[in-house]
Amino acid sequence: MGLKEEILEIIEKAVEDLKTEGLQPDILLAGEGFLKYAGEVVDVLDLSVYTVKELDYDAVIADSRYLGQIRRASKRVSIEPLIVEDEMWNEIKSI
Repeated sequence: MGLKEEILEIIEKAVEDLKTEGLQPDILLAGEGFLKYAGEVVDVLDLSVYTVKELDYDAVIADSRYLGQIRRASKRVSIEPLIVEDEMWNEIKSI
């Protein structure tokens, strides 16, 4: 599975978790690093995407109606561990 597919899977899992809680996630707040690696993956999602420089390699999936009001209205995900793992495997393959 490629990096972009893994990122999509992580986002979809967070969306499903929020839906299970009775929420309707509709926004993705993402750092520049996250968007760099996610690329066009975010375009296939039914979420409004906003860049938040401070998030870097993280993203927050949220229900905008409740964001800031209740803690469980959002889920934060990080792709930094995936990037590190991907770079490690690329190094191993090049040896």
